[in-house]
Amino acid sequence: MRISAKGEYAAKAVLYLSLKHPKVVTIHEIAENHNIPLKYLEQILLILKRAKLLESHRGVRGGYTLARRPEEISIGEVLRVVDGKFSQSSCLEFDLQNNHSCPEVNSCGLKQVWQDVQSAVEKILFETTFDELRKRTLGGVAREGSYAAFEI
Repeated sequence: MRISAKGEYAAKAVLYLSLKHPKVVTIHEIAENHNIPLKYLEQILLILKRAKLLESHRGVRGGYTLARRPEEISIGEVLRVVDGKFSQSSCLEFDLQNNHSCPEVNSCGLKQVWQDVQSAVEKILFETTFDELRKRTLGGVAREGSYAAFEI
């Protein structure tokens, strides 16, 4: 499965906000900690805000927070918001773009395999919450002995 740069940046931003939850985090802090271009991150965070995954806070201490608890947001939800429908192969993509079946549907047995792969990937993405990713991150960072960047 290929994740776009936008999807990867969105996931990194939401993970960072999960690590800081419920604190308000500035866009500059997120961009700096994950080497995300600021203007691109602004666009991504606005998309996530419109989808009601994030809340923005104005003022001197303004920034972003999660709109829901980390255990209520899946990585699949974030990726779907910023990237749209997942597609594993050109076979499945053909159906999505053309609103009908592939012309080789009767002579190719691969479509069901690609659908099974897509279903398995989506299952993992939609069952994996940012709370789980937060715990994995803190566990991994703690083993390395450096978790100052993720103080809660």
